[in-house]
Amino acid sequence: MRVTFSGKGSLASGTRQLPSKLLWIGHQPGIKTRLTALENLHFYHRDGDTAQCLEALAQAGLAGFEDIPVNQLSAGQQRRVALARLWLTRATLWILDEPFTAIDVNGVDRLTQRMAQHTEQGGIVILTTHQPLNVAESKIRRISLTQTRAA
Repeated sequence: MRVTFSGKGSLASGTRQLPSKLLWIGHQPGIKTRLTALENLHFYHRDGDTAQCLEALAQAGLAGFEDIPVNQLSAGQQRRVALARLWLTRATLWILDEPFTAIDVNGVDRLTQRMAQHTEQGGIVILTTHQPLNVAESKIRRISLTQTRAA
């Protein structure tokens, strides 16, 4: 299988490299559990300075948890560490698998606002979710995958 983005680059089946304009955050947080929240952001965004990383963590609702090893955080807090990357990335296309998993109502609101901001700036968000989205219908294209008969 070959996938292209913006007419450039390609992803061969099994390849782990993604174009720099694409950010993928999977259902699993994909973070380094022995590192702190701040160290994780530095790991994924080497060009982000500490102030930017701290601001991203605050935006994700993790102010005060910056220096705690991720393995000591709750599942929702670990998810927020992964999602804090959305406040740092320059990627145009975000692919998010179940981004609201283990996130409280406040976190869902923060994340929804960040996605709206990204799309208003010309970005694209593709996500999967089992939860209703509190977004104006004119702003989204909904694709519902349902199974009409047993496999």
